[in-house]
Amino acid sequence: MTIYKSINSLKYKNMIRKILLLAVLFMLSMSVLNADAQTAATKAPDPSGNTTGTTADITAAKAGAPTTAELSDQVGKNKISINLVWLLIGGFLVFFMQAGFALVETGLTRAKNVGNTMAMNLFVYPAGALGFFICGFAIMFGGMGPLSTLGGFDGLNQEFTVNIFGHAFGLWGNKGYFMNGIYDVGVLGFFVFQVVFMDATATIPTGAMAERWKFASFAISGFLIGGLIYPIYGNWVWGGGWLSQLGANFGLGHGHVDFAGSSVVHLSGGVLAFVGAKMIGARLGKFNKDGSSNAIPGHSIPMAVLGTLILAFGWFGFNAGSTLAGTDLRFAVVAFNTLLASCAGAFASTLWIWFVRGTKPDVSMMCNGLLAGLVAITAPCAFVSPLGGLIIGLVSGVIVVEVTLFIEKKLKIDDPVGAIAVHGANGIWGVLALGLFADGTYGDGLNGVKGTVKGLFYGDGGQFVAELIGAATNVLWFGLAGWLMFKFLDKLVGNRVEPEVEMLGLDLPEMGIEGYSGIRLDKNAETPLSR
Repeated sequence: MTIYKSINSLKYKNMIRKILLLAVLFMLSMSVLNADAQTAATKAPDPSGNTTGTTADITAAKAGAPTTAELSDQVGKNKISINLVWLLIGGFLVFFMQAGFALVETGLTRAKNVGNTMAMNLFVYPAGALGFFICGFAIMFGGMGPLSTLGGFDGLNQEFTVNIFGHAFGLWGNKGYFMNGIYDVGVLGFFVFQVVFMDATATIPTGAMAERWKFASFAISGFLIGGLIYPIYGNWVWGGGWLSQLGANFGLGHGHVDFAGSSVVHLSGGVLAFVGAKMIGARLGKFNKDGSSNAIPGHSIPMAVLGTLILAFGWFGFNAGSTLAGTDLRFAVVAFNTLLASCAGAFASTLWIWFVRGTKPDVSMMCNGLLAGLVAITAPCAFVSPLGGLIIGLVSGVIVVEVTLFIEKKLKIDDPVGAIAVHGANGIWGVLALGLFADGTYGDGLNGVKGTVKGLFYGDGGQFVAELIGAATNVLWFGLAGWLMFKFLDKLVGNRVEPEVEMLGLDLPEMGIEGYSGIRLDKNAETPLSR
């Protein structure tokens, strides 16, 4: 038995040696073949540097000697990749602004409505995004043409136009409903970036109408704004529509220019907020019978300040991301002007409410001044000098204080967070400021017009006229569309909660859960049941 085991063991050892020897010979032979292939590839390189498509050419390129054509192709792909990454990072920052909106609005309203206010700021995102996916994107960008910085996809080419006075007026796009047939990385990335802009517009009315707006009415409004109302005006400015062509058709500068959305996003939301707040009426106890107003303080200034700082952070994506290209180094100028104008707005509003209109540096007005500066610089941020950005921000800080007081004291409209003054009034100021301060250092070829963008102070009064037309059109369109929408919603589900619900707080009646569960609120401290 021992002899048998020894023979058997020797037999297996010999077999293992043979297998290893064959493996080594096979590896050596493959190495020789690879060496021959590399030698053949380098013996007679193409003097022109172009590949012929042979195995030798491909091997040479992979070995560290790419051809001119391959280098050019790779540089182009890298450029598009950088632009796409920049675009998406900007979109992610803008999405984070939704948290800022939620904190600002909730902090500046009362504790009994925390759950409802937070829920509106959450649900507006999916409601608006689904509307934008179904038809909003197609209406807004379905006829805009190729996205040159994102790969040049040319499938967005169906703009509905009418001819007036021999000129084509683009009204809405007709390509991309349900994103059908749109399966391009550049366009899908562009959708992600644009949907969060729409979300900002749909969010703004929630602040002005807080503490008395039915959740059902709000939810439907988010879908309608994202799917129809916002995209139509957006097409006219950013989708190649008629406002953008005022320059090409009528010689008014470069048409209505709005770099990142002072009119398209903020003025739009501000007008909807104005119409909605006017139609829904003031909160109980806000105004006395003689017309004088009562202060209804928010429950958390720390929450509002934190939300403001989040918004300021996300705004860098809002503005700088709107270059749509990380390879467009103008984004550094945009970021600088964004920072400077926001600081100037906060500085001016604080001093104005402190020394001109009051006796204390009101924290809520400080927050709104910073946001007002951001709104105002959003349109002109790429076109103005640092001094222009500073002036725009300082003016915005005064505007937000004066318009807030005018809305409440003169128009008797209850806007708990100052959304109309921040976004509406300063949205107008932002586009008009572009028409005044654009210094001619950027924008060559924008909207099909040769030369850079110049404002009135730099020799082009037509640009100011185009900005004025765009702002007026915005007020008319969103004013009418908002009125029709809120009338429709009032008939369908009702816009305002019952007085008893408003007195109790909207959290339990509307949402079924308290925002601050387990914390007893002093009901006696609430304002009396009166209009």
